[in-house]
Amino acid sequence: MSRASSLRKLLKRHFALGLSILIAGAIAISAGHNSKGTASNAQATPPNPIDPLTDMQALVSLGARVAGTAATEKASQYLIDQYQKAGYETEIQTFTYPKFRDLGSSLEIGSQALEGWAYNGSIAGQISGRLVAIPNNGQPNDFASVPVKGAIAIARRGGMTFSEKVKHASDAGAIAIVIVNNEPKNVRGTLTTQPAIPVLGLSGADGDPLLERARTAVLTATLKVNTQKDAVARNVIAHLPGVTQPKLILGAHYDSVPGSPGANDNASGTAVVLAIARQLSRSFGQSQSPLSRQIWFIAFDGEEDGLQGSQAFVNRATPQFLSNLKGMLNFDMVAVNSTLQMEGSLSLKSFTRVDETMMKNPALRLGSSDHASFKSQNVPVLFFNRGYEPNYHSPNDKTVTPKLLVETKDAALQSIKQILK
Repeated sequence: MSRASSLRKLLKRHFALGLSILIAGAIAISAGHNSKGTASNAQATPPNPIDPLTDMQALVSLGARVAGTAATEKASQYLIDQYQKAGYETEIQTFTYPKFRDLGSSLEIGSQALEGWAYNGSIAGQISGRLVAIPNNGQPNDFASVPVKGAIAIARRGGMTFSEKVKHASDAGAIAIVIVNNEPKNVRGTLTTQPAIPVLGLSGADGDPLLERARTAVLTATLKVNTQKDAVARNVIAHLPGVTQPKLILGAHYDSVPGSPGANDNASGTAVVLAIARQLSRSFGQSQSPLSRQIWFIAFDGEEDGLQGSQAFVNRATPQFLSNLKGMLNFDMVAVNSTLQMEGSLSLKSFTRVDETMMKNPALRLGSSDHASFKSQNVPVLFFNRGYEPNYHSPNDKTVTPKLLVETKDAALQSIKQILK
């Protein structure tokens, strides 16, 4: 679920309903009402071709699937392999958007190496030079009072914005700046203007002693700021051969936020869409459903950065393609909480299923997700979700109720049959 909605900050305290299980170890599934499953670090070969829990476990085992990272590329390849095994053609739709990432930054003084954080918006660079301590808070006259030209400046946080401090440093001729936090921990500051020099943050615990040393000793340092300014992301599109104009699009985002394995948000939705595709295909000895020739299945990337994948898709689609769609069904966070919400456009009102108590409580409702990109282009939408839960956007997003994946799949199939009849 995208964190673009301001409501989301309020919601981590809300509880999940229904039986939950921890994904931590090897998959073990028992039949019936109390079936359980856990994740391992190895990708599993699906023992059941339409079991979404196995696919969810495989995605979770990759760790955080942040757009533009190797983990997300591995996740996209897993999805490609599974769709192709089910008889579908696949296409990778790549797109690029601004997304700052620190790929690992540091400051070295002799044999001492200190881990640092590149400030959001910093330019990259590897620079060696004298380390010059800036007195006070780093006003222009403070920089003018020390020989900082051609040197790496080190200054304490505070007294002005980060961008102002960086500008004072570059105006004084510094080739880079290290900002020491005014607390023991580090902080990743955000620069509001494009800096002319690399900017590295150090924790107060590491930076304060170094700052004092630099006031009295001649130090030479090497600053390494390794950053990425743009993310190259990947939508995975699957359809049967020859299906160039679908009637429906089934979608779910497969990326997650940093630090979260994203079991419920949103390996769950991704796995449900894949399970529906398998069930409708003729693979694994089943008869192909004619419904499968009317659907495209899409795993969107970059949703957590503001619906980037679905927006890229609709931007590239022709007006005719979009106008010929009967609907877009989106699946996001569908494996925790017993109540399945199916929120939709007026034209799909007969397929909606909503809990009025949840709908009236903004603290429990989900905000924006990939269906919004299609809705903005007048495509009818149906949004499958189960509301917020306490592990949202956290490292603890490993907990799901397996039977809810199957229940969501079955509910979606009923809707698909009715929409396409």
